[in-house]
Amino acid sequence: MESFVIEGGHALKGSITPQGAKNEALQILCAVLLTSEVIDIHNIPDIVDVNKLIELLRNFGVKVEKISKGSYRFQADTVNLDYLTSDQFKIDGKGLRGSIMLVGPLLARYGKGSIPRPGGDKIGRRRLDTHFEGLIKLGASFNYNKEDYFYSVEAKKLIGSDMLLDEASVTGTANIVMAAVLAEGTTTIYNAACEPYLQQLCLMLNRMGASITGIGSNLLKIEGVKQLGGTQHTLLPDMIEIGSWIGLAAMTQSEITIKNVRWEYLGQMPSVFRKLGISIEKKGDDIFIPAHTNGYEIQSYIDGSILTISDAPWPGFTPDLLSIILVVATQARGSVLVHQKMFESRLFFVDKLIDMGAKIILCDPHRASVIGNDFESNLSAATLTSPDIRAGVSLLIAALSAKGTSTIHNIEQIDRGYEDIENRLQKIGAKIKRIKT
Repeated sequence: MESFVIEGGHALKGSITPQGAKNEALQILCAVLLTSEVIDIHNIPDIVDVNKLIELLRNFGVKVEKISKGSYRFQADTVNLDYLTSDQFKIDGKGLRGSIMLVGPLLARYGKGSIPRPGGDKIGRRRLDTHFEGLIKLGASFNYNKEDYFYSVEAKKLIGSDMLLDEASVTGTANIVMAAVLAEGTTTIYNAACEPYLQQLCLMLNRMGASITGIGSNLLKIEGVKQLGGTQHTLLPDMIEIGSWIGLAAMTQSEITIKNVRWEYLGQMPSVFRKLGISIEKKGDDIFIPAHTNGYEIQSYIDGSILTISDAPWPGFTPDLLSIILVVATQARGSVLVHQKMFESRLFFVDKLIDMGAKIILCDPHRASVIGNDFESNLSAATLTSPDIRAGVSLLIAALSAKGTSTIHNIEQIDRGYEDIENRLQKIGAKIKRIKT
């Protein structure tokens, strides 16, 4: 086990470059199973969840070659399907939520796919119905072994279908799209997710020879093809990391530049942070955050009522950043209601912030009311435990802003989503070190 020891209360300064997008990487890596040809992927983050998926691909027999830092070459020309039924696969597949997206490509190319019930963050119920209902509509038969918590699908041939998804699931849409590209005939997916990372998957598949239209909308049309070829793909910068660094700059009253953010894919994120009173300046493709030495003030609605920030499917605000929003609000002027609609356990880390001196009322599992301290009462250092990736980074930001020395345990959760985080933060002045515990 490892922990972070953080001496907070220091202003930071400098520039930081976001890593490649974790959530995009998990989709793109699964897609290498759709062809026997070579696929080169660049800007892959060196994080636990992505490395676990790469190791899963190796166990399937996929040839994996590291070209350079962040760049890998994949070739799935000799896939070992026996691994699907092995006890080792039941262990390996459990530890990673993104492993569910292996099912669609395996089903499309080999006629069968299986997965143990995936793990990942403990942030509430994350059902898989959308994935399997879509695959069933393409002609797959479904089986669930309740004793082993093991899902499997089989199909001699997939046939295109019209479907209306019951929820705009990003991973569900990705799974169905990856199956449909090799199905016979036409598939239409209404209420499809349209997040930038799903758009990138569709664009990559089209470069491989797929025929997908409607990319970026919630209505995708897929004309099935017989086979796909190789390609190259570069991952977008991680939007969640970009939001994390915006929150870090505000909370530590620091002047920070976030490099190469791909503004066109940030959606509502800049405007939501601006509603909290944070100055965000566009400089080319960079974000510049000036030092907020006089603090920042939360806007109200035009009728004077309290601001509510909530999550929604794209182009709504991503749920992965609500933990950051909540932490940033603790030192703002004014109040805000944070409404986490998608997951019922993601706000439970607020008790740790309350112990640090934050004024938060947890209304119910989905809503928290935050009354900002306006830096008049700094957060206090504390000993903390990271419950999941996003809450872990939120606590890290809180610790960097707090006076005194904090310790964060269970930082393996943070490592799942953030590459080499302590060294990157040290370069902009953060006093943070990793220790063995």
